[in-house]
Amino acid sequence: MGARAETAVGVDVGGTRIRVARMDRDGSLAAKVAEPVARDRDGFLSQLVRLVGEVREPGTIGVGIGIPGRVDGVRGGIHSAGYLDIAGADLPALLARETGLAARIENDATMALVAEAHARQDGAAGTLLMLTIGTGIGGAVLVDGAPWYGGGFAGQFGHIVVAEGGPTCNCGRTGCVETFSSGTALGELMAEAGLPADCRVEALLARAEAGDAAAAAILARWALPLQRAIETLVAAMDPRKILIGGGLGGAMALALARIERPSRWFALPVEAARLGDDAGVIGAALAGFEVGGAAAEGLAG
Repeated sequence: MGARAETAVGVDVGGTRIRVARMDRDGSLAAKVAEPVARDRDGFLSQLVRLVGEVREPGTIGVGIGIPGRVDGVRGGIHSAGYLDIAGADLPALLARETGLAARIENDATMALVAEAHARQDGAAGTLLMLTIGTGIGGAVLVDGAPWYGGGFAGQFGHIVVAEGGPTCNCGRTGCVETFSSGTALGELMAEAGLPADCRVEALLARAEAGDAAAAAILARWALPLQRAIETLVAAMDPRKILIGGGLGGAMALALARIERPSRWFALPVEAARLGDDAGVIGAALAGFEVGGAAAEGLAG
């Protein structure tokens, strides 16, 4: 019998759910699992080890983990993780000890952007940005295919201030775009309008397209703050493309397309991401192959 083909595990940690999958070298995903994320520290660490153990196989060589919040891309380490109590946790050391696998952590939006760039025919040349719309708003930067971290934490696009005042953000400030244009904010807008809790954004978009002024107003209130943040990013960075991803990325891209732009000074090269909810686990698995391969080379050397 021949050697078992190499695989890697990708872990995408969100504010509400954790997604884990095993990926082959050809990009095929298998053993996909998703469940509500445990927000307490001990519960999350146990959940992570358990899920990686469930999807790995003998040919698995590494694990990539995408984490929301402030992940230091230069030195490694979790400084804050949004809604999760895992600041300071050394996840690679935990997985090495409990599973024997090499692991790497990144900001979850960086993982998703790497996956999107990897899957596109036009590649990753130039400057690419991503905003992920979910429980919060994440961000990432690629420059000629490599993640750009600045001093370590670049890409915190959810914390661009777009208004004076507003709800208090997890970062401690007010006016952050995350408090206006995230999935959490959309739920609050819909509840304020008296819509049922099970109303989905797809229904809201359909109603707006059919001429429902109330639905259109909700979408405008949700998308306009993000457009302001995007205009700031374009003015500062002049990216080749800005991808809108995350669980609500496609809906947000459609909502943005409905807004008339007040200024034509800067083109807004915005488009919806293509990989949907799989982007995070695909990017994380790619990182798993990278860190697993480096670990194997180190042992061989």
